[in-house]
Amino acid sequence: MPLDPTVKALLDQIAENPQPKLWEMPIAAGREAYEGVRLLAGGQSVPIGKVEAMEAPGPAGPIRLRVFYGVAGGATRPAIIFYHGGGFTIGSLDTHDDLCRRLANESGCVVVSVDYRLAPENKFPAAVEDAMAAARFVEENAPRLAIDPNALAVAGVSAGANLATVVCQLAREAGRPRICLQILMCPFTDARAETPSLREFAQGYFLERKTMEWFMDQYADKASSLDDPRLSPMRASSLSGLPPAIVYTAEYDPLRDEGKAYADRLKAEGVEVVYKCAPGMIHDYVTLAAIIPGGADDLAEIGRLVAERLG
Repeated sequence: MPLDPTVKALLDQIAENPQPKLWEMPIAAGREAYEGVRLLAGGQSVPIGKVEAMEAPGPAGPIRLRVFYGVAGGATRPAIIFYHGGGFTIGSLDTHDDLCRRLANESGCVVVSVDYRLAPENKFPAAVEDAMAAARFVEENAPRLAIDPNALAVAGVSAGANLATVVCQLAREAGRPRICLQILMCPFTDARAETPSLREFAQGYFLERKTMEWFMDQYADKASSLDDPRLSPMRASSLSGLPPAIVYTAEYDPLRDEGKAYADRLKAEGVEVVYKCAPGMIHDYVTLAAIIPGGADDLAEIGRLVAERLG
């Protein structure tokens, strides 16, 4: 279908007011520019029951966490461990604050957002190590967080969705933490993907192919890293035995086809999958739910699906 009218207006506004591309800026300026997403997303506009700052021990020092308790829920709730997007290079607790508030309210879960280390200062697999350490911390500190350790999910957008499903693969091998559900929104799953959507939407649809290549240049030190399942989870030898998945892609996203391919492979290997391709939407549309009604609708839908599965 055509671009959603709200999405088209946003893309037109971006085209009419061109800014330097990420690969043309110093890394600090690129991060600051992406923080503007927080303003587009309404800052901290969504009312919520409670937000707490916390730290988890990590392999290179403390990992900052932001814990969201929705407006409704019992004394002990399921939990979603959330990883923000940004190509492993930009993004923060702030850029996805609005999304986490909405997800906590809609799902009835405690949402624990993870401030993992970023590239290029911290190369692959630093983000994976922090993601896994945070997941273990949440499980081990369930009473402190007022969560049910038997009802844990992981979630993320884009690179964050990559980390979420990689954590599922590592947890399967290690036997912990016990993850019951993975929620993958606009997931990046294969660093060597060459798909029709990647070619068709390479430029002008919010996330651009050249930006993605720049992200990989910052994060992956060696070409061989691109084949590592901890970076390209689609390249794992097996996806069987992973938790059930909710996978949402966007019609006008260069990552659409690899997200669909990952969902199809999960299903083919016996994993329960709920899949949706959001018509008329672009990459990161759920992060922009405050200005893209379709993003708010899908976050509410995802929240209901999570509530049904984690109870």
